[in-house]
Amino acid sequence: MKVDSRHPTCNFLLEVEREHLECLMMLREEKAAGRHKEPGCKGTWDNITCWEWTKVGDTVTIPCPRVLRTVFSRNGNISRNCTSAGWSNVFPNISSVCGSDASQDKLIFYLVVQTLYTLGHSLSLIALTTGSAILCLFRKLHCTRNYIHLNLFFSFILRAVAVLVKDDILFNRSTQCSHQPSLVGCKASLVFFQYFIMANFFWLLVEGLYLHTLLVVIFSENRHFVVYMFIGWGIPTVFVFAWVMTRIYLEDTGCWERNENPIPNWVINGPIGLSIMVNFILFISIIRILVQKLRCPDVGGNDQSQYRRLAKSTLLLIPLFGIHYVVFVSLSESIAEAYRIFFDLALGSFQGLVVAILYCFLNSEVQGELKRKWRSMCLNCRLSRDHHFNNAFASRNGSDHMVQFHRSSRTQSILQSETTVL
Repeated sequence: MKVDSRHPTCNFLLEVEREHLECLMMLREEKAAGRHKEPGCKGTWDNITCWEWTKVGDTVTIPCPRVLRTVFSRNGNISRNCTSAGWSNVFPNISSVCGSDASQDKLIFYLVVQTLYTLGHSLSLIALTTGSAILCLFRKLHCTRNYIHLNLFFSFILRAVAVLVKDDILFNRSTQCSHQPSLVGCKASLVFFQYFIMANFFWLLVEGLYLHTLLVVIFSENRHFVVYMFIGWGIPTVFVFAWVMTRIYLEDTGCWERNENPIPNWVINGPIGLSIMVNFILFISIIRILVQKLRCPDVGGNDQSQYRRLAKSTLLLIPLFGIHYVVFVSLSESIAEAYRIFFDLALGSFQGLVVAILYCFLNSEVQGELKRKWRSMCLNCRLSRDHHFNNAFASRNGSDHMVQFHRSSRTQSILQSETTVL
């Protein structure tokens, strides 16, 4: 089977153009046969469908346009009446019979969701990039915990970029096929999109694992950072590669944007769902451990404040690890669909912004380093200003001394001349 290397949008436009040319050929044949001079409705092209010459009073019924059947996989019939005033409107409505069955309310809902998650990913991208720069620039913030935070930030950044690039490619409204990306590039954007989505979930799992490890082993620094790197970046690589193989051999259609075969979909969603369930279990376990340690009478003031600080900085974030996904699993598909889309796409896009705020901007260590840097910069500015002032003062005093020296020299020379005259 030959696979077209053009983008799906370009394929759609070219298919419409091909049917238009076929219709023009048929209309020329009708004109050559002289049928256009007979009373009736002339053959016409209505930008999507070709209608042949028809007698007045007849009704023409044809299948849905081929291009719409290819896109929406819906088989139906549309009709038009030939009246003395010309062709009637198409009935039933072509979009309801041959196109998407989504209502206007659903289309508005999807448009709102797309606008919200575009805004959310954009704000998250700005906040996460700033937070990553802070964690990288200050050496005192370099530790295993912040390295994990930094990788989580990178996964959110790459996820946001992948979403925005994927939307730009799939929903490109350009009508110029020469400007459309190739189908290979379109599939590559979907591959990176799936990889960064999965990597983001697994780095959230790493955060939960690391926090649970800290609590269990009483704040001992875990130095097995390579294991965390494999979980965060390595495991998604394995499953995305498996997803690509299933797509190639089971559902190599279009830009891989449609999910009619359940197997490739489960190759991606299965591991993500498992990571969500594990994080939910870790969430319950962490709450239990923190409550036990905070209530323990043997815990001293220092340790208790350490546990309180850890609970304050992390427990607010753990519910974002997938608690709402667990809730939606228990709901029926019809009830949960709209809520799942809204929370997953619209509100979920702001998750990176929340992560940057909680793990960076509200972190006491980060705030301390920023304050120290600010005080250092203010001190340097003050010292530089004082130095400049002292130099200017010394220069001015030097000038006064020179003027006084010249004046005394002149007076002395005048006195000497007068003494000589006398």
